[in-house]
Order: sequence, then structure tokens, then C-alpha cells
Amino acid sequence: MAHALLWGVMSFVLAVLSGRPLIRLLRRYGLGKTIRVDGPATHQVKMGTPTMGGLMILVPVLLVTVLTNLVGRYSILMPLGVMVAYGLLGIYDDWRGVHDRGGIGMLARLKFPWQASIGLLAAFGLRFVLDLGGMAVPTFPGEFDIGWWYLPIAAFLIIGAANAMNLTDGLDGLAGGTSAIAYVAYGIIAYLQNQSYLVTFCFTMAGAILAFLWYNAYPAELFMGDVGSMALGATLATVALMTEQWLLLSVIGVVFVAETVSDLLQVAYFKLTKGKRLFKMAPLHHHFELLGWSEVQITQRFWLIAMLAAMLGIALALW
Repeated sequence: MAHALLWGVMSFVLAVLSGRPLIRLLRRYGLGKTIRVDGPATHQVKMGTPTMGGLMILVPVLLVTVLTNLVGRYSILMPLGVMVAYGLLGIYDDWRGVHDRGGIGMLARLKFPWQASIGLLAAFGLRFVLDLGGMAVPTFPGEFDIGWWYLPIAAFLIIGAANAMNLTDGLDGLAGGTSAIAYVAYGIIAYLQNQSYLVTFCFTMAGAILAFLWYNAYPAELFMGDVGSMALGATLATVALMTEQWLLLSVIGVVFVAETVSDLLQVAYFKLTKGKRLFKMAPLHHHFELLGWSEVQITQRFWLIAMLAAMLGIALALW
């Protein structure tokens, strides 16, 4: 744990020092965020804020992990590979979003096949390279081997978490804060399992995310972008699968689940009722904005929920 905490601090220092040069570079090349015209009116002032800030998370994590946490621990290539693969996809999506007319980025029908391919490849790697296939259930000793069901479940979790984090990334500090809490929670779970390499990776991620929050705190100077949100979500699911405590992902990541479910319910309700809305706006954080909550209130209250959920998840892992 001492080693993990040390490298978590180191990743914070590396990332926070890279923040200001990255912001200048993104501004120089005009890589600013396009804001939805149908979103809350208060968000229009954020137009042009540099995006692709997830790079200041992924690059330090990659460097620290390769230099300090790779030799003799090659299983760490699994979450690292997922992070890099989804990060590269996110870079292309962010680039398209900035330069294409309308600022939409990659269309879902083009992006999803890539997400699915990476998710399935990771699922096969977890199953046949790392020889994982278990499911830990709170209150039950040991793990249950779920056989071939592991492949579609693992792929679903990785793809779903990537998109859930993307949906959550809509307010200053929201995705960063909740994801840092989730990584710390899974770092503690990995510590309880004596998976020292995974503990170090989780705290390295958490340190870099905290550095990003230095610049993403309200009012944000830098946005995460898809390069960060998709990579963080998919990698978190991979870490959960490596601990075999992936059932707890829906508990520890309750904010991500709520954001995703609210979006799905909004779409379904709109179609079923031919135009009516269940929420004022989806995903969920926009609903609370239109109810009159300030951006800071929503973010901090969601952080509190994420902390309580992480505490509950760790307690269930100990049960």
C-alpha cells in the first residue's frame, strides 16, 4: 500500500505539471469544446473551453505504470491496454467533434463497433490469458465460475462503463471526482486480495485524475473529453473484472449507473408517449440543473453519494 500511495502521489505531480502546457497546446490548435444548443443555457459560456484533457490522465498513468509497475507483473497490461485502446478511440472522437460541422463527433453506428471490438478482445484476454472467469458474490465464500457467460458479461461491462462515464462527463468535476472515488475503492478491494500490482495501478489512476480535477474544478479550464471518459470507464470495469468483484461495480459506480439509466428511460419514455419527457433533461445531472440546483451543488452531492457507495461496496467485499 505504501508503494501504491507513493506512485499515486507521483502520478498527481506529473499530471498536474503537464496541465498548463497541455491547455496552452489545445488552445493553440483550437481544440475547444462544442456545447449542445439544446443543453442548459448556462453551459453556453463554456463554449471553446479546451477539451481532450483526459490526455493529462492517461499519459502520466502510462509512464508511471510502464516504469514502475510492469516488470514481472505483465497482467497489468490488460487494464493498461484497455485504457490506451479506448483513449485512442476517444482522441479520434474528440478530434472529429471539434472539426466536424455540428460538433457531434463520431456517430454511434460508427463508434460502437470499435467499442465492441475492444471490449470483446479484452473479455477474451481476461478469460483465456489471465484465466479469469469467476464472480464473487457478497456473503458467499469463494467465487462462482460462470463459464462462457463470462465473455458477453465482461464485454458488456467494459463497453457499458465506457459509455456510462461518457454520459456522466457533463459537469465540471463530476466524472473526475466520482471516477477517482471508484478507483480508490477498487484499489482497497485489490489490497484486500493482495493484488499489489492492481492496487498500485488504481492509485496511480486516482492520483492522475485528482491532478485533472485541479484544472477541471468549477469553472473548468479544461474538459476531459471522450479520450478521458471512455478510457476511465472501460478501465474501471476491467479492474473490477480482475478483482472478480464486478457485481459491486453497480454499487461503487452507482452515479454512473443512475446517469445511464436516466438517459435510457428518457429515450424509451419519449418514444412510448410520442414526445413526453420523464425528466426535464437527461442524463440525470441536467435534470437537477433545470430544477434549480447549481452546478457545484450537483457535483458535490453526487460526490457524496459516490463516497457512500464506495464505502458500501468495500463493506460488501469484506462480507
